[in-house]
Amino acid sequence: QVQLVESGGGLVQAGGSLRLSCAASGRIYTIGDMAWFRQAPGNQRELVASISSGGDTNYADSVKGRFTISRDNAKKTVYLQMNSLKPEDTAVYYCNVDRMTTQTGPLFGSWGQGTQVTVSS
Repeated sequence: QVQLVESGGGLVQAGGSLRLSCAASGRIYTIGDMAWFRQAPGNQRELVASISSGGDTNYADSVKGRFTISRDNAKKTVYLQMNSLKPEDTAVYYCNVDRMTTQTGPLFGSWGQGTQVTVSS
């Protein structure tokens, strides 16, 4: 049984910081690209940041210079360090893994349950 478990969301004042974590649990042999998406009420889900299996990163223009995505392959975990938070960062944040190989076979397009981030002005 494989799942993505997110943590770290919460309420923070503008200018503050949060670190989101998403850990893949279960017997997993390999993990491909990992990413964070977010969705605010009334908006489409958007890509915030991604990190390849080799460590290459990509960021939405709106978060460049403020957010940092990283991964710990030994812990099967992806992180999103969010600094200088703005009210417009308020959203539900979801982690995504494009592909995993597991004891029972491959998984594609896995999602976490989402974690709420609220930034007050």
